[in-house]
Amino acid sequence: MRHAPSDGLMSRARTARYPFSAVVGMDDLKLALLVNAVSPGVGGVLVRGEKGTAKSTIVRALADLLPGLRVVDGCRFSCDPRDPDPACPDGPHPAGEQAADRPARLVELPVGASEDRLTGSLDIERALTEGVKAFEPGLLAAAHRGVLYVDEVNLLHDHLVDLLLDAAAMGESHVEREGVSVRHAARFLLVGTMNPEEGELRPQLLDRFGLTVEVAATRDPAERAEVVRRRLRFEADPEGFAAGFAAAEAGLAARIAAAQARLPGVELTDAALRQITAVCAAFEVDGLRADLVTARAAIALAAWDGRDSVNEDDVRTAARLALPHRRRRDPFDAPGLDRDKLDQILDEHSDPEPPQPDGDGPGEGPDGPDGPGGGDGPQDAPEPSGNGSAPSDEQQNSGPEKQGGGDQEPAPADAAYKPRLFTVPGMGAGAPGRRSKARSPHGRVSGDRPGSHGVHLSATLRAAAPHQRARGRTGPGLLVAPEDLREPVRDGREGNLVLFVVDASGSMAARKRMRAVKGAVLSLLLDAYQRRDKVGLITFRGRDADLALPPTSSVEAGARRLERLPTGGRTPLSAGLLRAAEVLRVERLRDPARRPLLVLVTDGRATHGPDPAAAAGLLSGVASVVVDCESGPVRLGLAAALGTRLGAQVVRLEELAADGLAGVVRDVRKVA
Repeated sequence: MRHAPSDGLMSRARTARYPFSAVVGMDDLKLALLVNAVSPGVGGVLVRGEKGTAKSTIVRALADLLPGLRVVDGCRFSCDPRDPDPACPDGPHPAGEQAADRPARLVELPVGASEDRLTGSLDIERALTEGVKAFEPGLLAAAHRGVLYVDEVNLLHDHLVDLLLDAAAMGESHVEREGVSVRHAARFLLVGTMNPEEGELRPQLLDRFGLTVEVAATRDPAERAEVVRRRLRFEADPEGFAAGFAAAEAGLAARIAAAQARLPGVELTDAALRQITAVCAAFEVDGLRADLVTARAAIALAAWDGRDSVNEDDVRTAARLALPHRRRRDPFDAPGLDRDKLDQILDEHSDPEPPQPDGDGPGEGPDGPDGPGGGDGPQDAPEPSGNGSAPSDEQQNSGPEKQGGGDQEPAPADAAYKPRLFTVPGMGAGAPGRRSKARSPHGRVSGDRPGSHGVHLSATLRAAAPHQRARGRTGPGLLVAPEDLREPVRDGREGNLVLFVVDASGSMAARKRMRAVKGAVLSLLLDAYQRRDKVGLITFRGRDADLALPPTSSVEAGARRLERLPTGGRTPLSAGLLRAAEVLRVERLRDPARRPLLVLVTDGRATHGPDPAAAAGLLSGVASVVVDCESGPVRLGLAAALGTRLGAQVVRLEELAADGLAGVVRDVRKVA
């Protein structure tokens, strides 16, 4: 029995797709996908790369290589007739029930999908016509024993991410809504693609991907020419182009099937396992999932290469694919792996048995040169003065603030900390995110109201039920009138535009203070990254304000600009506020639904240009936070006065940096 393609579901299409074997280059991506095809237990692939690198093309082509499935005929949940799910909603399936063959499925989860589309919902047609509660499966059910593909996975709404995490962790989906309680198996190969410029993934979802691959367009002119040549040939004659690679595709499909058959017999030797655990420990990855994924990938690689045991090359390749995204200690760290360090660890643990320390050699005892009581090792050298702890650095920058001095070398940032939440008050309707409250078509249902923009089924049925006798209904089902219709009210969270306006003038240029300012702003940038905001960065110094970072979803760019931020000169505070007002005006035209949050970092002193009070009036109605950087025993309170004009929440820099904003964070008061 063949299942017809539906929204979000792709079986083998009648029109040819670009063949997997026709993709030029991208060997790591091909290998990662094939490893998961051999062993879905590896946990899927995350493909990171710039736009236009054929990420989606190669993932979609993978489905044509997967072996077909034997399923219980008519089962909407793809039960295996040899081992049917005893809790299948279409079951129970008795032994010997008729079976059918069908191709493997590639199910696509759109970024804008609803929760009902992903997990399934009440069958509205049967509920209205027969008066029964029946379950309509969603994309998780369709993806069981197949591939679940999420393009632009980093833009997926948070509540859908939570559902994916649960299903990927448990191998099954639980649906509890509208009087329906269903559990069904949902084991799938999860493949996601993303462009890092549009923002990063939540760490919880990032860790769920077994392997990760970075892809970029080749810089070799000859290879680029071959890519273009093949693509043009495919567009001119898809069927003929695919036929030219039919033999190669059949060979890959046969090799996948052979590797799947060999997989249970592949041995993971103690030496290989010791190398895997040593590598994971040395790269300080969190938890033990990395060890398990690396082991499964190494076993699959051995099966793919036709061997019966795992060797060192399998471990090296598996670690190279499984660890880069797990060793990120900071969201702004680029994923990657030190190849030399990896080779060194593998060499150190390549012996059949680990060496036993005897403690007698030089440097091995507690009093040897390498022990705690050692002599003049590097650890006894004084700390370099670049960390700001040397007396000369403090003395140099502890004098009076410079109002009109020249440029200063960019100061490093203090360590970032985790701030609490600043939000824009009220109820928005902007892009999905994790900051401010919003009405969202993809949020969780919080109630209902009269209307027909989407049907809140249970509320509609409850509204219609009292009127059935008056409408002459005596049989099963309900008569629903237009006035009975109820639509769901969904609450969620939105991402905001967080515009940082940072004073980089001479009054801020004392090295110790600017380090604290950068640490505070970096922490808020981290918060914006986690809450999927757009961010922009304006700096003002000398005579003008500079848009250092136009509003973007790539907060990593903001962090890089912040690190290189020079300081010095006068304080054109009014220019900074005017530039902020102009940027926000343009952004309202581009994206009117995304509400702004202005974060002004200054000591409030204006030594150049007009009085900032007039410029502050242009920002009336914008939710704002003023970070007061004034220090010293005598404070003029200029930043606090400016915050009052803006209707902003005012937070002192030392309060911001102390105790992670404990007791300081409240919703900003000015309604946007």
